[in-house]
Amino acid sequence: MRAKINLESGQVMLTMVVFSMFASIAIVFGVINPILKQVAISKDFVRSKESFYLAESGLEDAQYRVTHGKQISTSEILTLNNATTTTLIQDIATGKQITSLATSTGNSTRKMQISLALGTGISFHYGIQSGQGGFYLQNSSSVIGNIYAGGTVSGSGNYVYGDVVSSGASGLINGIHATGTARAHTINNSTVDKDAYYMIKTSSTVTGTSYPNSADPVSADLPISDSQIAEWESDALAGGTVTCSGGTYTINSNVTIGPKKIPCDLLIKGSGIVITVAGPLWVTGNIDTQTSPTIKMAAALGSSNIAIIADNPSNTTGSGIINIGQNTAFQGSGSVGSYVFMISQNNSSETGGSINAIQMGQGASALVAYAAHGQVTLQQSVSVKEVTAFKIILQNTANVIYDTGLPSALFESGPAGGYDVTSWKEIE
Repeated sequence: MRAKINLESGQVMLTMVVFSMFASIAIVFGVINPILKQVAISKDFVRSKESFYLAESGLEDAQYRVTHGKQISTSEILTLNNATTTTLIQDIATGKQITSLATSTGNSTRKMQISLALGTGISFHYGIQSGQGGFYLQNSSSVIGNIYAGGTVSGSGNYVYGDVVSSGASGLINGIHATGTARAHTINNSTVDKDAYYMIKTSSTVTGTSYPNSADPVSADLPISDSQIAEWESDALAGGTVTCSGGTYTINSNVTIGPKKIPCDLLIKGSGIVITVAGPLWVTGNIDTQTSPTIKMAAALGSSNIAIIADNPSNTTGSGIINIGQNTAFQGSGSVGSYVFMISQNNSSETGGSINAIQMGQGASALVAYAAHGQVTLQQSVSVKEVTAFKIILQNTANVIYDTGLPSALFESGPAGGYDVTSWKEIE
């Protein structure tokens, strides 16, 4: 008998082999895919870390240069292998802001940012602050802001658009119309639109609530100390000393100056000329401006301020006088919170004399006048941001228009100077 051949033999085995092969492939891919994903994640993590540390490096480099006064532009680029970081430096109201954006292979990016503040600053909380010499408003002069006086505040119905304080047991507010509150031992012949705090009130009208038998206001120190001014003088001296001619250093054309010591009188004279102040100036004589010059802060100063000081240690009663001529204009750096500080160390008024430490005619603008030991007289249609002095007199239509940036006026040098890191963070 012929053997019958089974043509279907082996098909089951072949089928099992095929199924086994697909099962093996599925298992292999099931194992490999997570591994490949983990490899990709690890690469992305490494690139992300690379971008992070590169961004940090850019911040640290820029922060070191700024805080140590090194040269740096507003935009810097660092490259490491195929990765780059771009660092941008911006002036903000409180100092500087540095942003670093780093991109590595595969377009992995990280962005870091720090904020640097200039020291603790100096606080001017009042449009006017006087010492024991007091504050006197004459003619139609007025103040837009608050007044704090260590002596008498006196006028003839003049307006103060804010609060008025006269400190101490002899504190007196006389002939003032305050749209805010009033605090003094004695309030006389005045109008107070809000509340009044006093021991004695005579011939006065209070629209708000009266608080008789109130404690006398405590005297407040003036905001800039002599030691701080001495520090700025030291900074000016470190920038070198100019050469005087005939006892006067004359500026009659456009110039950028500072830090510098000027060991004589300073005369700024010239219609339309611009004096750009890049650092503190110490004048050991008098300062006189004539015929409409403009004095402004250098743009690179940002929101910081620089002092122009008149101080003659060998003659504090008869020298160190500042005379701001008519139509002299003052400008900040272009950033918020930037002002020109004119400081006189003349002490004639404090010692019983009548010499004006600072006298201003028409003009001004972004100006803060400071004479802790002397008298400041503002005349005609002059307008300033703030004035502080031992004694202050406003005449004619002079105005003090307080600027809200002055509670935190910042300086780039001195005891309150230097940069502090206020934040260091990653941003989106």
